[in-house]
Amino acid sequence: MTSGWPVIDPLHAWNIATAMVVAAGCGLVGSLLVVRRMSLLGDAISHAVLPGIVLAVIAGGRPGGGLVMLGAVAAAVLTAWLTAGLTAGAGVAEDAGTGVAFTTLFALGVVLVSAFASRVDLDASCVLYGELELAAFDTVSVAGWEVPRGFMIGGLVLVGVVVAMAVTWKEQVFAAFDPAAARAAGVPVAMLSLGLLAATAVTTVAGFGVAGAVLVVALLVVPAATAELLVDRLHRLAILAAVIGMLAAAIGYLAAWRLNTSAAGMIAVVLGGGYVLAVLVAPGDGLLARVCSASALRWRVAREDRLASMWREAEGTAGGGSAGPLAWLATRALTIEGAVERSAGRWRLTAAGRSRAETIVRSHRLWEAWLGRNVELPLDHLHPPAEWVEHHIGRGVRERLAAEVGEQAGDPHGRAIPPESARHRAGDG
Repeated sequence: MTSGWPVIDPLHAWNIATAMVVAAGCGLVGSLLVVRRMSLLGDAISHAVLPGIVLAVIAGGRPGGGLVMLGAVAAAVLTAWLTAGLTAGAGVAEDAGTGVAFTTLFALGVVLVSAFASRVDLDASCVLYGELELAAFDTVSVAGWEVPRGFMIGGLVLVGVVVAMAVTWKEQVFAAFDPAAARAAGVPVAMLSLGLLAATAVTTVAGFGVAGAVLVVALLVVPAATAELLVDRLHRLAILAAVIGMLAAAIGYLAAWRLNTSAAGMIAVVLGGGYVLAVLVAPGDGLLARVCSASALRWRVAREDRLASMWREAEGTAGGGSAGPLAWLATRALTIEGAVERSAGRWRLTAAGRSRAETIVRSHRLWEAWLGRNVELPLDHLHPPAEWVEHHIGRGVRERLAAEVGEQAGDPHGRAIPPESARHRAGDG
């Protein structure tokens, strides 16, 4: 094997293109499966269609042909029916029923492949891993051009999925996020679900020959699950899932080519790596975003606690101030912000810092006053919850608390409640 990335010849280019169109179709269908929390059913269908495919081939169908598609859809509907029957009739949990249905049907398909090996153009390794590396050699003639059969079937399925989603998009969104309301509004939710099962079966069959069961499952679930972490609109999720699937197909195939390993397996590994990366960097829900948000909150609380501590020290109701490295850093940061200054060898609040500190103390004492009036807590139990809540109370809540408790009476400890500063009467800033 030569060093460096080899030049992509037409055969490899066709293999990559085939993987990409299959990935795009699976990503679009998978986006609906993921938002409707039907990912496990998609996994089940991608395995359970095998006996339908095998029986259709035995009956004379060609892999990827109409009869095989029909057999796969029938197997998909049978999987859903068995799952529903086990759940409703036998009282089995839905996930357990799905697991029983798809493992049984998949095992039946493997048995049929083994039993009719001489009459079925399938084998167990093809079922699991596909033959993506050989996709370019199985061609059909289109306007004088030799085009891989897998690419043609995957492309036609992709077009069909796009058209079907475009025609039923509003109903799909309604049924995905509020099926009960959609059903009450007359939306045929059951038909949409059946159509989604059929689309899952068809995309599975389109990718089975080139991708195998392992990769088809990954393409149905992982790109959509990754996209769900990154965007919050369904149409963006569907588009991004298709794009992620296509990129993973190209990158995974090239990596498998270089490492001389299974293309389907490497594409699935790339998809898994992309999901882990999304878990880390996703805005809002990502691990790094949560860590940064928690750190930012802790930093804000440390600065506000330092302001409140200095205000109470000046008031004479607390002494010593906050201690520790974080308090020391908070003091230096507040100095840069112009809220604290050093005078006569002591730290003291500036006018801006006093305004901020009074708002924090006011929130704290208003909440203590409200708890003292409405919750049966000992006096020494009022401080801890107020110390946490003081950092999360806005001007509107402070006004409602003041109106309810009558701030002139002070807090339950007899301490005065600072007035709302002019800066915050104009709005929290």
